[in-house]
Amino acid sequence: QVQLVESGGGLVQAGGSLRLSCAASGQTFRTYAMAWFRQAPGKEREFVASINWTGGTTYYADMKGRFTASRDNNKNTMYLQMNSLKPEDTAVYYCAARTTYSTSSQKEDYRYWGQGTQVTVSS
Repeated sequence: QVQLVESGGGLVQAGGSLRLSCAASGQTFRTYAMAWFRQAPGKEREFVASINWTGGTTYYADMKGRFTASRDNNKNTMYLQMNSLKPEDTAVYYCAARTTYSTSSQKEDYRYWGQGTQVTVSS
């Protein structure tokens, strides 16, 4: 069983930055494929970024260049650095894990989810 806990959300002005964290349980965290998703009110949960066990990353097109996913396997933690935030980035951000080496951009491929952290970007 993998437990995920997100933190770091909050209210920020457009153009600002936030850093989200996702703390994971499990002694084999370093082998997990991890991802960030987000869900805005009335919308489907959408892919933001993923990071595999070697640190290789994939981003949704709109986030590339603004968001950076990283992980610290010694701390069992994944991060999402978000810069140049826009009002349309407002959503609940979720971290997700799958106990495989490869990542996916499909939410159905992730078995474990955190409770989410709210990010609100004001204009």
